[in-house]
Amino acid sequence: MDGRNGHSNPYELTDESPVYVISVAAQLSGLHPQTLRQYDRLGLVSPDRTAGRGRRYSARDIRLLREVQRLSQVEGINLAGIKRIIELEKQVAALQAAVADLQQAVEGAASAMRQREAQVHASYRRDLVPYQDVRHSAAIVVWRPDRRG
Repeated sequence: MDGRNGHSNPYELTDESPVYVISVAAQLSGLHPQTLRQYDRLGLVSPDRTAGRGRRYSARDIRLLREVQRLSQVEGINLAGIKRIIELEKQVAALQAAVADLQQAVEGAASAMRQREAQVHASYRRDLVPYQDVRHSAAIVVWRPDRRG
């Protein structure tokens, strides 16, 4: 694995591949490069770094930059509020993934339980049969030994 994008092929470009230098990221997001640096310092957007410490932005980072700009300019939310929103959205995504994992585990356990229950039912002794005495309301079980032996 190569870390952030979670793929073993380093040449495969994904939504999280860090490919854009800061000038291109600024152009794509409609923001000034200095604004991108400020957002990085504040922890709003955290691009990958090259060996020389240069920033490299992914397509996901560009979308996040646009969302930060929208929240700030259209919604009037300050940067501290935007940072909290981003943190909460990440937390919600992590919780949704955990719920999905738990649902899968529960479904697997339920399937295993149904299989085990079927095995138990298949192992019941067939010489024990329920018997209802019509004179009494209580049910009894009668065992009749196999007379072949």
